[in-house]
Amino acid sequence: MARSERLLTLLQTLRRYRRPVSGAVLATETGVSIRTLYRDISSLQAQGALIEGEPGLGYVLKPGFMLPPMMFSQDEIEALVLGSRWVARAADPRLAAAGTDALAKIGDVLPQEMRDEIETSTLLVHLKPPVADKADLGAIRKAIRSERILTLTYSDESGTVSVRNIWPFALSYFEQVRVVVAWCELRQDYRHFRTDRIVEMIPQDGRYPRRRAVLLKEWRDQQEIAH
Repeated sequence: MARSERLLTLLQTLRRYRRPVSGAVLATETGVSIRTLYRDISSLQAQGALIEGEPGLGYVLKPGFMLPPMMFSQDEIEALVLGSRWVARAADPRLAAAGTDALAKIGDVLPQEMRDEIETSTLLVHLKPPVADKADLGAIRKAIRSERILTLTYSDESGTVSVRNIWPFALSYFEQVRVVVAWCELRQDYRHFRTDRIVEMIPQDGRYPRRRAVLLKEWRDQQEIAH
């Protein structure tokens, strides 16, 4: 393995850990000797990587260090292209445009040969057209980010209309429909709301009383979804 690739692999490995990880674990995951690992950590620190720690205590990469722009593997480029193309077909127009713009920004800083890989990728996405949304998905995403209550006028599968306050914390994209995952004040439980059945939606000024991450964890546990 080339030294530059080895250093990149070490950085990527460190990014997976939020708490200090031992040199022995890092050496095993990156496939080098412990002596080489210590040299590589010193090299990265000399280049400005915010790696804290020492032998016996473990190492952690602090936020803020940017990877060199050319450092993408072939698989990573294909994953970016495939993800961007999926978003362009499955998401709402605003998010689809954001995905395309993000990929273009990445392409602008890549070497020419890697930029060509983005433009000529043979990974294609074929999806059925999604059901038209009645709600503004951008407003839903904003409410999720800011942990704001939404008041919905909602029509269920049988056509029964109800008005309820919800605490939205996730938005699921299926092939043809999008579903808001939320705590429903009316039902006092977690519920799922198809965006094509939302008749009216009014964002409220107030934040819901629990954190989004806590709601998401509880919902995953209830649904027996792996974290």
